[in-house]
Amino acid sequence: MARAKTLQIGHVGVNVTDLGRSLAFYRAVFGFEVMAEGKEDDRRWTFLGRDNRMFVTLWQQSTGSFATDRPGLHHLAFQVESVEEVKAAEEVLRSLGARFRYDGVVPHGENGTSGGIFFTDPDGIRLEIYAPTGADPADAPTAGAPTCGFF
Repeated sequence: MARAKTLQIGHVGVNVTDLGRSLAFYRAVFGFEVMAEGKEDDRRWTFLGRDNRMFVTLWQQSTGSFATDRPGLHHLAFQVESVEEVKAAEEVLRSLGARFRYDGVVPHGENGTSGGIFFTDPDGIRLEIYAPTGADPADAPTAGAPTCGFF
């Protein structure tokens, strides 16, 4: 079987407990637009994107909260162009009362210049917003391992 010449992630599907709450959160934080949605009581879902590109689908079909101690998704990361954009997202998240793993922008590794913020959505799903450069070189919160791997 021949491999695809190009490959990229198309979108990520996320199970949520309250579609309205999650929709408001993801739109406020990421500036997503609703591209399509299903509103039937037993089949509620939303496709979210920007600039005619779908990024995330929200599916209301869960109870409880995100289980970090089970196999599956570890976290979902979004890259932005600058650390200023990371800090702007942090302000929005703070206004929404989001929970952060670390205080402020932290480097991905010891003395690294890429870095971001690490937080959870309303269902406890771990998320990251990062910039490839612009994080102050400093000690990483997790010595000897990528910061994003242990939150």
